[in-house]
Amino acid sequence: MPVRRKRASMADVAKLAGVSPQTVSRVSNGEPYVVDDKRQRVFEAMKELGYRPNSAARAMKRGSFDTLGVVYYSLHDVGNYRSLEAISEAAAERGYATTLIPLQASTRRATDGAFTKLGEMTVDAAIAIIPSQFQDDAALHLPQGIPLVVLGPRLWDEASAVDFEQTSGVSDAMHHLIDLGHRRIDHISGPTDSYSAQARRRIYEAVLSESKLPAGRIWRGDWSPQSGYQACSALLDAVCEKRTDMPTAIFVANDQMALGAFRALLERGLRVPEDVSLIGFDNIDEAVEFPTPLTTVIQDWDKVGANAVDLAIEMLNGGAPTLRSVPTRLIVRQSTAEPGGQGRPRQ
Repeated sequence: MPVRRKRASMADVAKLAGVSPQTVSRVSNGEPYVVDDKRQRVFEAMKELGYRPNSAARAMKRGSFDTLGVVYYSLHDVGNYRSLEAISEAAAERGYATTLIPLQASTRRATDGAFTKLGEMTVDAAIAIIPSQFQDDAALHLPQGIPLVVLGPRLWDEASAVDFEQTSGVSDAMHHLIDLGHRRIDHISGPTDSYSAQARRRIYEAVLSESKLPAGRIWRGDWSPQSGYQACSALLDAVCEKRTDMPTAIFVANDQMALGAFRALLERGLRVPEDVSLIGFDNIDEAVEFPTPLTTVIQDWDKVGANAVDLAIEMLNGGAPTLRSVPTRLIVRQSTAEPGGQGRPRQ
């Protein structure tokens, strides 16, 4: 059985370099006021001995780990993986590493467990991308002694939050359709347990009411392309069965569902935008690659990541928990136009 080599210590480095352990510590921490000759001798001794500074011990000594913990559930959702990517990049730019803590299930127990684990790890602050249904759960145990930033609405006094400003994006999308002349606008919404989905639905309904237009029909999805396809298919079936009128436009709560809705329309012999205008939300990379490039609402994930990291660092420095809103904006492409031929779906 091979003999495991003993890890070199700071004292070993100091002895080989002919300096004090304090000098080795200063060099390891990148501190100034060490003459070049001694600094070089320390580096050479570290290399020869294979010495690695104990970053955890150093961090505990100075009271900072330069690490942010990120709790997340599922990377299948575009918003989750774009948020995680943006947080990691923003943290690195500010000199922080990120430790990822995936939730094993979309349950309160799993979320509680992840928050408990945070308190046991060498992280300075935490950012949570957690399931919407648990964000207002009063029984959820937030991590103790660690500043927390949540992506979404601010529901806890102890935590900061970063959320997209939904009102302007949905309002701009709806008024764009109304200004084009659309009067019958249906909506494919996200799941009922999503705050973003419900906010978009409420604003959609409010704009129709304020514009004195008929209430639209709601067709529910779950953010996935398949659910968008199924929701739009149900809409078209209802039209064929004369249970509802054909809309001239459909506002879809995210681009992935809009992709599925697009396929359902094409399969039933309808053209976008000649027969039905289609508008989404998110501006995923594939939005410009739709058969007809998709009009959609841009959410700036880079700004979300930067704001989440900034808030975490501000709280570390004594700042009070707060909410930051990131604006959204409409980008018009070819999937929306004035009401046209009003083709009818095939059976």
